[in-house]
Amino acid sequence: MAEQPSATLATAYDLIIFDLDGVVYVGTEPVPGAADAIARLAAAGTAVAYATNNASRRAQEVADLLGAVGVPATAAEVLTSAEAAARLLAADHPAGSPILVVGAPALRADVAAAGLVPVSGAADGPVAVVQGYGPQLGWADLAEASVAIRAGARWVATNTDATLPSPRGPLPGNGSLVAALAHALGRGPDAVVGKPEPALFEVAAQRYGAANPLVVGDRLDTDIEGANRAGMPSLVVLTGVTQPADLLEVAPALRPTHLATDLSGLFEPEALVRIPACADPAEGAGAGGWRVTATGDELLLDGSGDATDALRALVAVAWATSGRAVQVTPAGTDAERALAELNLPVAAVTAASAVSAGHRGSPSPTPAPMPRPQRR
Repeated sequence: MAEQPSATLATAYDLIIFDLDGVVYVGTEPVPGAADAIARLAAAGTAVAYATNNASRRAQEVADLLGAVGVPATAAEVLTSAEAAARLLAADHPAGSPILVVGAPALRADVAAAGLVPVSGAADGPVAVVQGYGPQLGWADLAEASVAIRAGARWVATNTDATLPSPRGPLPGNGSLVAALAHALGRGPDAVVGKPEPALFEVAAQRYGAANPLVVGDRLDTDIEGANRAGMPSLVVLTGVTQPADLLEVAPALRPTHLATDLSGLFEPEALVRIPACADPAEGAGAGGWRVTATGDELLLDGSGDATDALRALVAVAWATSGRAVQVTPAGTDAERALAELNLPVAAVTAASAVSAGHRGSPSPTPAPMPRPQRR
């Protein structure tokens, strides 16, 4: 009897929840191959949803942008941190309550749609401040928020991403401005509703009645940590913020279950895309044609094949070293080539515990530390 092909990653789940920036598009530019991958999912009848921390667009605007990059979508498939923040405020404050909005027009519109009254200044007596990404925000906006919060207004942030992807590279995200305000106030927000909080993923699963969803993202500190908090498996792709070296260094709470270069990984066998288990670093782990073993502080990469398979094996063994420093060493020219393709220097010193609450896979640290907000 002929051997049956393994199930692909996509067919192993009943809902695929995509992050957007860095996964489907970067800014307004499509990620190569993303539209084709999502079209394949649609043709196969796989349910998809989109969860974004970017609070500068309403759900319909996000759906329109998806259409512009070749991904037909409806507003019902999109979950935004702006909508989630507005729902939270509406649940906790009476209709008509004044809310100081520090963010883009889309955030104001979502607050108004939730039955609340968006205001612009502390003199308007807001019961809460909601802060989201807006490219035109400045000192005057933060000053009004500071005055209102010091006067007793509740402070809700849509998200705390330190950066957001752009065609020019990572740019300051909402988290950078939240950190500036936190530094001035000496404390963090009262609540954060976007990823890594699990709410967006949980709402998506409830909306579709999904029992076994998969989260796909490019950021370890939002998409992947959020998936872990929601108890959902995750696929990290290398088309956005996260780079191979970040994966070797990531803390346990931010570790994905699967790894692929891009969304084509959804159509590879699930067992091959999954990061392999490694119980004993000395015995090591294998992926594709590669084998990685650990001796003392050294990871030895041996074999040949696809560089992403090599990375999966390296990640598995690096995670099993329990946080001690490691060196990545190639065993031959094929291994040297793979490390070069992954932009991992030969014998590069890393530390599996380097990524912590203050620097979780981001290209630069958060400007100021913030206490973790109360989870909602």
